[in-house]
Amino acid sequence: MKTIMKSLSLLLSALFMHSVAGAQGIHFSQYYNAPQLLNPANTGLMPQEDYSVGVNYREQWTNVPAPFKTFAANGDLQLMRNKNLTNWLGLGVGFFSDKAGQGILSLDKVQASIAYHVQLDDYNMISAGASVGYVHRSIDFSRLTFDVQWDGFRFDKNRSQGEPYARQTANYLDVMLGVNYAFFPNEDLYIKAGAGLMHLNRPNESFYYSENNRLGMRPMGNVDVLWKAGSKFIINPSLYYAQQKGASELIFGSLFNSSIGGENGTNNALIYGVYYRLGESFIPVVGMEWSRFKVMCSYDVTSSPFAAANRNQGAFEISVSFKGLYSSLSQGRGGYNCPRF
Repeated sequence: MKTIMKSLSLLLSALFMHSVAGAQGIHFSQYYNAPQLLNPANTGLMPQEDYSVGVNYREQWTNVPAPFKTFAANGDLQLMRNKNLTNWLGLGVGFFSDKAGQGILSLDKVQASIAYHVQLDDYNMISAGASVGYVHRSIDFSRLTFDVQWDGFRFDKNRSQGEPYARQTANYLDVMLGVNYAFFPNEDLYIKAGAGLMHLNRPNESFYYSENNRLGMRPMGNVDVLWKAGSKFIINPSLYYAQQKGASELIFGSLFNSSIGGENGTNNALIYGVYYRLGESFIPVVGMEWSRFKVMCSYDVTSSPFAAANRNQGAFEISVSFKGLYSSLSQGRGGYNCPRF
């Protein structure tokens, strides 16, 4: 019993310290369904719609006593299109929440983003964007146990933790910049490459006295390809990379869209695919698109040595989104080339 408790304590402490020291931000395996979190230059970047709204939910390591839970809700829209419909402004808002570990280490963030998109010619487009978020961090130290509280038989919560923390909350502003380049030679091929830089202002995120825990800048990049391989089949490979203070994440894979027809001219499609997070997990994905609604589910299958500790329980994730038009007058407008059924 002592060994089990000690192992569990070490595991939870490691997770907690990793979250505090590494300051790992909110992330989703379905990064492509959280575009504003990925890059503010994605704000308002929609080929055939005027606005979009979406929600994401992720639950990780459910068999650990304190699983990680992440939620996001966001929306964006297009404004100030020029008469040729080639340049426009994108505005967006988002809310993100993350709760992790036995001490309920929490992050709540409200974010506003802006981007401007310029179609250079029939085949090329560039976008630039920025976002500012207000972040509230909190933790409940009373729910944590430390090695000094081990009396040889059990953890005694009445013993002092010996932790010189100053507060249990931290608030700060978080600034992010991003750019995109898109190339679309025809309606069968669309290629987009983007780069973003999070924590540009390097905010201080510390609960302790006289401790400077400034977040490291977090460069991120992604490449996304849409290829219409047939009248009813689209291949969508993509890649995402992020790095912060020596830690890095690389996810790559592909989605496949198979048209299953629809009534009254609507486009319905089955979505499926698989991704791989380097050194950590495989991520099968399945979803459905009905007209302008899209629902996708994924599951992280742990492939790292941590699989033994979490009993092969990974992370479940679901995303729901809707894209729409301001009015029927927008239905027939032109747009840049992009593979579609």
